Amino acid sequence: MFIHTRKLQYNAKPDRPDPIMARKLQEALGGQWGEITGMLSYLTQGWGSSGSEKYKDLLLDTGTEEIGHVEMISTMIAYLLEGAPTSITEEEAKKDPALAAVLGGMDPEHAIVHGLTAGLTNPNGVSWNAGYATSSGNLVADMRFNVVRESQARTQVSRLYHMTEDKGVQDMLKFLLARETQHQLQFMKAQEELEEKYGVVVPGNMKDIEHQEFSHTIMSFSDGQGSRAFEGQIAKDGEKFTYQEHPEAMGEVPVFKHTHPNLHNDQG
Repeated sequence: MFIHTRKLQYNAKPDRPDPIMARKLQEALGGQWGEITGMLSYLTQGWGSSGSEKYKDLLLDTGTEEIGHVEMISTMIAYLLEGAPTSITEEEAKKDPALAAVLGGMDPEHAIVHGLTAGLTNPNGVSWNAGYATSSGNLVADMRFNVVRESQARTQVSRLYHMTEDKGVQDMLKFLLARETQHQLQFMKAQEELEEKYGVVVPGNMKDIEHQEFSHTIMSFSDGQGSRAFEGQIAKDGEKFTYQEHPEAMGEVPVFKHTHPNLHNDQG
């Protein structure tokens, strides 16, 4: 059950409208690593978790917080679009270079599709899709994904921070940076605990099945040999890395039966 309060988790109001910045913020909302991805990944992971209540609650706490972040960025985008041009003719744009610049950098979908509000897209109008989110049922794998997602999100928010001088926008981004710091750290801690219990390789119960003679060998498939530096070092599972300078082709040459003539493959 979710209960909504009209107050935002943190302030999300710019000093002045800026439709170009509104477009840029769409990445933090509907991009691959945006808040929608975090929200739905963490909630789905939490809903599906049947193990420790500790990790289930952590995921649901964070996923629910991300709903608030979606709300904050959507609100900020709407404020940034207040007063944005919706009906500029070509002649008007020619007379006013500043107006033309705004029109040139603005996302037309903000006006045409969303009525000067946020959309569930990235800055280029590409719709968010569920393929961005991850919920595998394996908590070690999911926690690792969560660390990556928070790392990518924080990197992009950092870049957005340097793309504006608006103190209101910067203030909201500073808050998001801090929360993404917390989320990275908490998911790293959860990952470490789960690795201690289940092992560092996911899944941890297939070691006796795999061909172990290939499991700790760095194979050189490029001209450089920089990766040789790992040779002899100890992996996180306690085993040593080996290095193979000239990987072999160990498989057979594939030979297929001719396909049915009705397929007209004409393979010779």
